[in-house]
Amino acid sequence: MRSRYGVHLFIFLIIILIAYGTIQNPFSVNYIDQLKQESIMVTKMQDPLYEQIATEAKKYEKPAIDAVADKVWKAIPGYNGIEVDIEASYQKMKKQAAFDKHKLVFREIEPSVHLDDLPPLPIYKGNPEKPMVSLLVNVAWGNEYLPDMLKVMNEYDVKSTFFLDGSWVKNNPKLAKMILEEGHEIGNHAYSHPDMKHLSTSRISEELKKTNEVIYATLEVTPKWFAPPSGSFRQEVVDIAANLNMKTIMWSVDTVDWKRPEPQSMVQRVLNNIHPGAMVLMHPTSSTAAGLEQMIVGIKDKGYQIGNVSHLMDESRINFGVTLD
Repeated sequence: MRSRYGVHLFIFLIIILIAYGTIQNPFSVNYIDQLKQESIMVTKMQDPLYEQIATEAKKYEKPAIDAVADKVWKAIPGYNGIEVDIEASYQKMKKQAAFDKHKLVFREIEPSVHLDDLPPLPIYKGNPEKPMVSLLVNVAWGNEYLPDMLKVMNEYDVKSTFFLDGSWVKNNPKLAKMILEEGHEIGNHAYSHPDMKHLSTSRISEELKKTNEVIYATLEVTPKWFAPPSGSFRQEVVDIAANLNMKTIMWSVDTVDWKRPEPQSMVQRVLNNIHPGAMVLMHPTSSTAAGLEQMIVGIKDKGYQIGNVSHLMDESRINFGVTLD
């Protein structure tokens, strides 16, 4: 009897151990969790509200746009796509059990190809789907007009990218610091305003490195954008700038302010040619100082934000759906 009892007890303990092991087995636990999640998902999908959100979500989907090397415009940055986060939107609406487009939750979708994935190429504009414009201010002279330009930009909360000539920074450290303190981005404009296209390889490198050194010594900033003086360059210039971790910036709209045009006509020419992703070239001149306010107002009235080059090149969206978050 005792022997038979002992056998039964042993078998009983084995069964308990097996059952416990099965329950504690991570594969079993994961399988059970998966079944639970699938059950919850089926329940949600049977909810008319969830189905409505899933249906409405398709109206807001916009695919991401890859950065491209265009034959005409060279490097063009990408732009994030957008889609509705169905689960998050459902969680926001299920308490009231009614669809509300203002409670849709969105998320951005990154492109597959980024600007950094492209070979070294000049950049003339931002992505044409991004409703933003950048003001590029090349500075090698015109000190007397800078304070007024900075004042106008400050009044309209506009941040621009100032491309500074290295020798100018060395001779005008206070003005350079004023530009930075106003929140503007600093770029490299070579050291002595040369024609970069016709310089030797060593001289190109010297112009760029020397400028970065004086900018860092004065402002503790290392530029990541380079604007060749007068827009003159060859591919080697772009390559050397890239080796120094700088991308070469050109423009798609020109104020031609160095010719001292009448401010009103200059502004009208810019506004007639402005476009999504535009980069507007200007200098500290009397024409620009006088027409800058009207130019900024006109650009904003056309529905564009104004940001520095880094913001324009960024893939983040400007108009982010209709979510209230």
